[in-house]
Amino acid sequence: MHQPTTFEVDGDAIREERKRAGLKRSELADLVGVSSRYIGHLENGTRRHMRRPPYFALRTALKATDERLRRDPPRPTEADPPERK
Repeated sequence: MHQPTTFEVDGDAIREERKRAGLKRSELADLVGVSSRYIGHLENGTRRHMRRPPYFALRTALKATDERLRRDPPRPTEADPPERK
């Protein structure tokens, strides 16, 4: 069975970027399409892995780079998804 690609994120960086953007957890959650509780779990380190779609939505919402949000450098198979037309 194929395991979905996940991204290990840095919760402290997510919190810092969210605050820098002037967003509440609930506002960021709405932009990403997840719950504010999920954002809280990411920020406090209870949850450290994100699936592809919410990770890319988080990165876009925070206008942050992979280098800023990720714990590990991306693997070659984790490149940005192709743009949809």
